[in-house]
Amino acid sequence: MFEQTFKNIDDILHKDAGCGSELDYVEQTSWVLFLKYLDDLERDKGTAAELSGKSYTPIIVPEYQWAVWAAPKLANGAIDHNALTGDDLADFVNIHLFPYLKKFKTSADSADTIEYKIGEIFSELKNRIQSGYNLREVINRIDELRFRTHAEKHEMSHLYEDKIKNMGNAGRNGGEYYTPRPLIKTIVKVVAPQIGNTIYDGAVGSAGFLCEAFEYLKHSKTLTTTDVVTLQKKTFYGKEKKSLAYIIGTMNMILHGVEAPNIVHTNTLAENLADIQEKDRYDIVLANPPFGGKERAEVQQNFPIKTGETASLFLQHFIKILKAGGKGGVVIKNTFLSNTDNASVSLRKLLLENCNLHTVLDLPGGTFTGAGVKTVVLFFEKGSATQNVWFYQLNLDRNLGKTNALNEKDLAEFVELQKTKAESENSWSIDVKDIDQSTFDLSAKNPNKKEETALRHPQDILEAMKALDEESAAILDTILDLL
Repeated sequence: MFEQTFKNIDDILHKDAGCGSELDYVEQTSWVLFLKYLDDLERDKGTAAELSGKSYTPIIVPEYQWAVWAAPKLANGAIDHNALTGDDLADFVNIHLFPYLKKFKTSADSADTIEYKIGEIFSELKNRIQSGYNLREVINRIDELRFRTHAEKHEMSHLYEDKIKNMGNAGRNGGEYYTPRPLIKTIVKVVAPQIGNTIYDGAVGSAGFLCEAFEYLKHSKTLTTTDVVTLQKKTFYGKEKKSLAYIIGTMNMILHGVEAPNIVHTNTLAENLADIQEKDRYDIVLANPPFGGKERAEVQQNFPIKTGETASLFLQHFIKILKAGGKGGVVIKNTFLSNTDNASVSLRKLLLENCNLHTVLDLPGGTFTGAGVKTVVLFFEKGSATQNVWFYQLNLDRNLGKTNALNEKDLAEFVELQKTKAESENSWSIDVKDIDQSTFDLSAKNPNKKEETALRHPQDILEAMKALDEESAAILDTILDLL
C-alpha cells in the first residue's frame, strides 16, 4: 500500500510546475507526510492519556489540525467534498499554515521537543506544489496511510529510505544523500555502540548512520524505561549544512521512531576546532562526510591542517570531537591513504599518533551508486597511537551498480574476521613502524591475494592478431613461390 501510494504521489508531482526532480518529490512528500504522521501521533497520545485517566492538550490548535484543513471526513469516512482545494487550499497552506507552524521554533520550551522540530522543519521548507488541485490529490493519497502500529511505522520508514535512495541516484553524487544501508549496518556492528553512548554524525545527510545505530541499540537488549528516554533524548546528535538533507534527515529519524531528533542545521566546518571543549565531545562518530568539495579560505582557518578538501577537514573535526577512548567509523576516499600533498601526510600522521587506527575496510568501485570514486572505511579509537593496522579488501565476483548493489552477505566475512584481525586471502596487517615515516603512506596493497592472469589490453590483442595475419600471409607466399 505504502509503495503504490508513493508512486501515485510521484506521478501527481511530476505534472506540477513547481516540482522538477526526484529531489523536489521527496521534499514535498516529506512535509505532507510529516503532518499526517503528527496527526496520528497526537491521536495516539490522546488515547494513551485517556486510558490512564489524564488529559492531553494537542500540540496543534484545532483549525490547523489535519482532520480540519487537510482531510475533513464525512460520516462514512470519505473525505468531505467541501474540503479546501485549488487556490483556496494553496492560499491556506502558504499564507496561514506554514507561518503558524514556523512559530513553534520560538515558542517551544526547548530544542529537544517535537514542537521545536515542527518549527525548525517549516522554517526551512516552503510549499513548492503550485497547483492546489495537485496538492489536494497528494493530501488525499497520504491520508490513506496509517502510522498507528509498529509494523506500519517500520514499513513506512523503509519505504522512505527507498525514496531517499532514489533521490541520491537522481543527484550528481549518490553518496551525498544515501550511503548503502548494508555498509552502514556493518560499520555500526563493528563500532558496536552501547546504550548510554553519545553518537554523532557531523555530516548527517539523510541520517542513515543515526537511524541504523538507533535500530541496532533498540534491539541490543530488553529496554528499560530509562533506556527508552536515553535513546530518545540523549544519544543521537547530528549537524547538516544543506536544507534539503537537513529536512530529510530529521524526517527519517522521526519515521524511525526518534521523536525529536537532535539534528542542527549548520555548517559543521564553520566551527573552530580550538573552541571544542570536553562538554562538546561524543563517545562515537559515524559518518560519510562529503568528499571532493572545496572549502573557502576562511573555513580552512578553523583547522590546524589547512586544506580545501572537505573530507579532510571533517576528519580533523571528528578526531577532535571524540572523547578519549571514543570510537569512530568514517567513510573516506581511498586516495586519503596515499596522497602525497602536505595536508594528507599531516592528517595521516595526526590520525596514527592520536588514535588507534585498528581497521581499514577497502571497498570496491561502485559501492556508492552514481559515485565512481573508490572508498575506504576507517575504524579508530581515540587516545592511543596506532601500532598495527588490519586491512580487509572486499573482493567481489561481480561489478556493483544500481541493479547489483552491495548487500550484507558481501560483508559477512569482513565482520567475522575483524573480530580477531585474522589473516586471509582478503586481509592482512601492517606494523606502523614498517611504513615510510616521512609520508605515512597507508596504501592498501594486499600481499595475500593470489596473482591472477592479467588481462591484455584490446590494442595489444589487435596488434598480436595483425602480426599473426602477416606471419600467415608470409608463409602462404612462401608456399606459393615453391609451387
